[in-house]
Amino acid sequence: MKAYASLLLALGLALTVPAGAVAADCPCTKAATPAPGSADAKFEAIYTTEWKWRQQQFPGGDDESDSAAVPDRLPRVDASSQAVRLKYWDDVLASLAAIPVDELSPDNRINYAVYKPQIADLAADVRFRQYEMPFNSDSQFWSDLGFVSGRHLRTVKDAENYIALLTDVPRWFDENIVNMRAGLKRGFSVPREVLAGRDVSISTYMDAKSPQDSDFYKPCKSLPATFPADEQAKLRVACAAAIRDKVIPSYARLLKFFRDDYVPQARTTLAAEALPEGKAYYRQQIREYTTLDLSPDAIHAIGLKEVDRIGKEMDATMKATGFKGDMPAFLHFLRTDPRFYAKTPDELLMQASWIAKRVDAKLGQYFGKLPRGRFGIEPVPAAIAPFWTAGRGGAHTYWVNTYDLPSRPLYNLTALTLHESAPGHALQGELVEEQTGKPDFRKAYISAYGEGWALYCEQLGKEMGIYLTPYDDFGRETYDMWRAARLVIDTGIHHMGWTRAQAIKYLADHTALSQHEVETEVDRYISWPGQALSYKLGELKILELREFAEKQLGPKFDIRKFHDAVLETGSVPLPVLEDHIKAFIAEQKASGKA
Repeated sequence: MKAYASLLLALGLALTVPAGAVAADCPCTKAATPAPGSADAKFEAIYTTEWKWRQQQFPGGDDESDSAAVPDRLPRVDASSQAVRLKYWDDVLASLAAIPVDELSPDNRINYAVYKPQIADLAADVRFRQYEMPFNSDSQFWSDLGFVSGRHLRTVKDAENYIALLTDVPRWFDENIVNMRAGLKRGFSVPREVLAGRDVSISTYMDAKSPQDSDFYKPCKSLPATFPADEQAKLRVACAAAIRDKVIPSYARLLKFFRDDYVPQARTTLAAEALPEGKAYYRQQIREYTTLDLSPDAIHAIGLKEVDRIGKEMDATMKATGFKGDMPAFLHFLRTDPRFYAKTPDELLMQASWIAKRVDAKLGQYFGKLPRGRFGIEPVPAAIAPFWTAGRGGAHTYWVNTYDLPSRPLYNLTALTLHESAPGHALQGELVEEQTGKPDFRKAYISAYGEGWALYCEQLGKEMGIYLTPYDDFGRETYDMWRAARLVIDTGIHHMGWTRAQAIKYLADHTALSQHEVETEVDRYISWPGQALSYKLGELKILELREFAEKQLGPKFDIRKFHDAVLETGSVPLPVLEDHIKAFIAEQKASGKA
């Protein structure tokens, strides 16, 4: 899962995190300038103008690449600014409705099919006042701000902008607090039941002995040697002052508000459908995260079917290990035997690195187009590690959670690495940064595609020969079961009235996840409705399309070309991906290659 998701959620920009994967030499090149007054010209004017406006609204929000410019401010998130955005996006939707889609070029028909839902989701988030709940039990705007400290300051202007951004933190925090108060007043909050201990994610940022010890000071510790010495000294003094006078006091105010006001007043219900306009809100979350118009009951049924299928596979793999006993006894064995756990954080990081390198050796056999970019492996920052999952991945970094090592089993690490690094999120992210020939809005992350692809990669790892033992394979299956169980649990909590204890028991009974992971995951589903549905539904669509391609192309099916075809669209709604793969199959047949 993308690390910046909740930060952009807090900004009202949840759909503009660069992800997905697009081949650098994708054959889809930018069309010639359309004729004035044509449908193409009207459509391109709409999205070009809106995208430029969006970048002004959310400086730096569209690009997490290492070479991205450092913004000098944080977005405005106050209610009046949100109202302006809603009016703007509603006007864009009205303009899009007037476009004669059948008159668009083939490329722009695809662009339209991607862009219109993107704008509709952005508008819906504001309409439901999602900005009044700018965090969840898993990720928070105040924690993800810490990732900004990973920026490299290449120029004096970058450094000045970074310091200006830190100086803007009080205003940004205060606007978010006002929004959260409004949410509390109308019963639109994170459930109280999942907030215990989350205040540590705020207080950790206040623990530095001095501004120079703060994570926010790190970019100024390694200023380029090309900066004059006196300029470096001036920038470091200014950075320390911003941390001391602006950032740390902001965290202190937020901590007091969180402890004294937010937690005591947070709602006591769990279901999204219990929120104001809850049924409509949950259906919108389903549409946004799955790109499908499925009912909660239909999703629940799909989940139950998948749980049954995967459960049979897990039983067979358990027997293959030679274990004598039933599944509950096997799960207890996996959770308690020390052989399955790293003894030090470095050991866990090195195991992840070794798996990633073994994958690297096989990529050329399964992909025709690979990115030039590379990713690193780092531990999850301490401030957020207690409530994060086992790992997260992006174009540049695969974060491995080294907190509470007894909850990080090694038998799950292979599946995790395939998902979060390559060929999962890291490969996707690297390719999208090298994308050419598509509008900038096509860099937007669509969860059903991105998470569906990453989950598909866990299974692909079996074909690639990456799982070395039956225990590793059981880890893959338990991760698959984990995602299937999400369909049951998410809809169970938000539509069927499940309790937290009921959800925890279901996940613990069906997977080999540690108890710590089970509880943090369930809290995530409670406080982030709909997001967990995207993984399995996206994977099922990709598997369905692969099976269809194999049947249609027969012995001429080329796994590398199929994967390239899936990736070359970038992150798109699942119906758009389906149309693209069917066109790919027809093209392969017409070319005589099948």
